[in-house]
Amino acid sequence: MSPRTDAPAPLRRRGPRPLLLHLTLAMLRSTVSRSTSPSSNPGSPTSSTAFAEAAAAIAAALRDPAHAGSAAEAFPRAVGEETLRQNADLISGIAAYRRHPYARALEDPPAVWAEGETRLLDYGPNDGEGPDDARGVPALFVPSLVNRAYVLDLAPGHSMLRWLATQGVRPLLLDWGWPTEVERRFTMTDYVAGRLERAMVAAVGATGGKPALVGYCMGGTLAVAAAERRPELLSGLGLLAAPWDFHAADREQAQTLARALPLFEPAMAFNQTLPIDLLQVLFSLLDPWGVADKYRAFARLDQDSARGKLFVALEDWLNDGVPLAAPVARECLAGWYGENSPARGTWRIAGMPVDPAAVRLPTFVAAPARDRIVPPESARPLAALIPGAVLHEPAAGHIGMAAGGTAERVLWRPLRDWLHGLG
Repeated sequence: MSPRTDAPAPLRRRGPRPLLLHLTLAMLRSTVSRSTSPSSNPGSPTSSTAFAEAAAAIAAALRDPAHAGSAAEAFPRAVGEETLRQNADLISGIAAYRRHPYARALEDPPAVWAEGETRLLDYGPNDGEGPDDARGVPALFVPSLVNRAYVLDLAPGHSMLRWLATQGVRPLLLDWGWPTEVERRFTMTDYVAGRLERAMVAAVGATGGKPALVGYCMGGTLAVAAAERRPELLSGLGLLAAPWDFHAADREQAQTLARALPLFEPAMAFNQTLPIDLLQVLFSLLDPWGVADKYRAFARLDQDSARGKLFVALEDWLNDGVPLAAPVARECLAGWYGENSPARGTWRIAGMPVDPAAVRLPTFVAAPARDRIVPPESARPLAALIPGAVLHEPAAGHIGMAAGGTAERVLWRPLRDWLHGLG
């Protein structure tokens, strides 16, 4: 496969996507802050860290002799100056991100199987004499359908798969690829009972043994269905921040996402997919102010530091999404988020309900404690439903658990130890 010409790189970056949405949200927050400041109580408590930091900045400004005068005049003036500073930091952070010199340089390992745009990448050690020489406990990793698979192979020092390959594990990665005309008509059944199951068969052939099936995010939800259908191909099931109960944390928020589906139907009718930027709008609804806050923080970072480079690497991945086939998007939004079909037992693959209680494989469930994308309340029920499952609750977020600075300690090592136990 030829190198991508659209890969994120300096001056080619499109994030944060969609840019207009995040700039508009920042403008609205500034406008509301300024319009309500005359009636605000600057001493009122708040649980918001971002708001508390802004309040502290405003309080400091009020102590400045330049703001001498009545509180009725000084407080709104300080609020206005603070909103201008925050907006300037946001623009600076976005500009610094877009011109940052970092570019991902890791090359994909060999593919041992392919179908359409989907590939099975082999991260195991190999001296070139063939797949049988690659030693270690085989593990097949399944990412989400809406993000690039390389989050598990992000950068040197932040690659779960390359690290596991040095730890007695034979990792294989299912890269779903970009949906072409064929995949745009796919349902969840096509992905699970078709592509994923055939990749599982290929993994057995490539490694000579039964792999553990390890699903990340949406890939974990799909892995539950595949493990129930074809347990004879697997040695175990790993579920990393896999959503299951979509109403456990915030039923109203989940149903709000489902109610957005009719708004997206014209775009899906035209593209046969839910486009990347509309997917990013949905993610933004989970944390409307989060993107602006993190770019403001990035503006204050040392751009050449390890932390600064990791921020850029993660943002490149976040903004380098994949459109979702329209039938799958409808099933996710209406079924998963709207009806909570997995938790209610009404989600079906090939006509059969998906029942975690029917899974009879050693299972590892990771439900990160600080996950805002898949709240732990959504992922944790799988540990109770699957007989004998091991529950691991890393002190990390959804992406930090997989590729962050503490990922090796909070997830990679526990996952490695569990995989070794399958051997």
